Amino acid sequence: MLDLIWLIPVLPLAGAGVNLILGRRLGDPKAGWVATLATASSFLVTVLAYFEMLGLPAEERSHVVKMFSWIGVGSLQIDLAVLADPLSIVMALFVTGISTLIHLYAIGYMHGDAKFPKFFLYLNLFVFSMLMLVLGENLLVTFLGWEGVGACSYFLISFWHTRNSAAVAGKKAFVTNRIGDFGVMAAMFLAFNSLGTLSYHAINESAHSGELAAVSATAIGLLLFVGACGKSAQLPLYLWLPDAMEGPTPVSALIHAATMVTSGVFLMTRMSPVLHASYDWVPTVIAVVGAATALYAATVAVAQNDIKKVLAYSTVSQLGYMFLAVGSGAYVAAIFHMVTHAFFKALLFLGSGSVIHGMHHEQDMRRMGALRKVMPVTGFTFIIGWLAIAGVPPFAGFWSKDEILLYVYANNRGLYVVGLITALLTAFYMTRQVIMVFYGKAKWNDHSAEHGSHGDLIPHESSWIMLTPLVVLSGLSIVGGAMQLPFGEDFNFLERWLAPVVEESEAHIHETWAYQNKYLLLVVAIVIAVVGIAASIAVYAKSWVKPIEPKVLEQAWYYATAASRLIAGPGAKTFNLIAWIDANIVDGIVNGVGKLIRNLATSLRRAQSGFVRAYALLISFGAVVILAWFFLRGALL
Repeated sequence: MLDLIWLIPVLPLAGAGVNLILGRRLGDPKAGWVATLATASSFLVTVLAYFEMLGLPAEERSHVVKMFSWIGVGSLQIDLAVLADPLSIVMALFVTGISTLIHLYAIGYMHGDAKFPKFFLYLNLFVFSMLMLVLGENLLVTFLGWEGVGACSYFLISFWHTRNSAAVAGKKAFVTNRIGDFGVMAAMFLAFNSLGTLSYHAINESAHSGELAAVSATAIGLLLFVGACGKSAQLPLYLWLPDAMEGPTPVSALIHAATMVTSGVFLMTRMSPVLHASYDWVPTVIAVVGAATALYAATVAVAQNDIKKVLAYSTVSQLGYMFLAVGSGAYVAAIFHMVTHAFFKALLFLGSGSVIHGMHHEQDMRRMGALRKVMPVTGFTFIIGWLAIAGVPPFAGFWSKDEILLYVYANNRGLYVVGLITALLTAFYMTRQVIMVFYGKAKWNDHSAEHGSHGDLIPHESSWIMLTPLVVLSGLSIVGGAMQLPFGEDFNFLERWLAPVVEESEAHIHETWAYQNKYLLLVVAIVIAVVGIAASIAVYAKSWVKPIEPKVLEQAWYYATAASRLIAGPGAKTFNLIAWIDANIVDGIVNGVGKLIRNLATSLRRAQSGFVRAYALLISFGAVVILAWFFLRGALL
């Protein structure tokens, strides 16, 4: 199967092609089933490739399949090739697996939409792009997928583009990601200039051997981090992700759980030898940005009332955790949390979509309450996702988040405290969400509600096609942590699996790992989760304390507002000035030279009259001038 790994991205592309040609004829729901079958087939190929690779010795778990020579210009020789190794297979497994569940869910969620086939065409293209990103053998193939998910995110976020907010959100995501993409492009240019290659294997080997200078490794690492901040929504480029909630809920789940936002973490892990070869302060910068993002987004999520916005800021916060792990050198922990996060965050987003669907497109949590009684399956599975993200054992999120905190504790005690505060806030705001949506008083027909009457709105449970993915994901959110448990080498399956990719880059961690404090820190993590949950229950369920939700948190510390004003005010004036300089000075010089040449040519053209007598006169005049010149020259000599 390893020779057929090219099928993994090609199958979703084929599904998109079928819907492009036959989508309208297939209609609803057949177009959705075609897209789902294509993604499921890709998942099956990935599983078979995984089991084949599992049977190989660790040092042989790397296989490249060259499809064709893509670019050959001088010394720049790039193949369109895919790489199967432990990291790419892990990424492909959860991308295809969770994407299949999201496709299945979307068949029910998008039922009746006028653009049903087009939606699944975009979904398949998105999955194809993400798979090219994670399976690419070199930076340029990855960049092909990188740009592909950016373009598809624009199509999907602004899918309901007749709503101005959706159209604006799509453009915001597209433009913000272009800023980060500049970093990836510049890193590729620098890598090729330094090493003459874009192949991951060659670049990482050069970093290991010391051939890549520390200053070059630093520049490449930081430029890639800029790109990662754009795709994975880190400060200051996180702005696009909360607004991405304007897309249909399956899009939110696909972007926020299994695909696009994990791209930056994947790229940092793939290039971990380069980070390890860079100056010591580079990982610290990554860890600080990750910790700041995690804490910032957690404080904002505390005061959000839109059910999807809470989860959006939660995603930003959890991604910050992953970058905190990367900056601490704990690449296995980052991938571990990425996988478990995909399980419970996809569950939470799809669960929120089920609530929105059952509430007839209502998203304000202040208009919900007591929904567990009328939506029992959605409520039960959502609660499992809540316990997982809140860090309650034995759910998956506890093990992955705690592993990050353990490594951060050994690396930087200050950032460890930030991580603990973020964990406390996570448990608090997720408990708040569960209480407001599924417990308390039913508010959907409350005529005295803050935002007006809702008539006779009667919530209902979703169909089986939407509930099945929720049940599967809830199971994964319970048992997913078993792939990496902190009880010794026999329980560290993921670490052993990823060792051929990250072992040398993580070698320094094992020297500083505080094994003697491991179980104590586990207890601390549990206490933090319990305190956050208890505090939220005291405030929102028991009403022992009045909720404190300052406007500054609801407005995300006014960061987005300030950025919008900066861009619309001084930014717009600066852009207009640059445009004027380009049109009048740069283009003016170019156009002016052209006009000067044209005028001179026009003047000279008049001398070419076509009359023989005029030419004879000019020849005679020239002959007289030449004779006069020789005569005067001879007289002077």
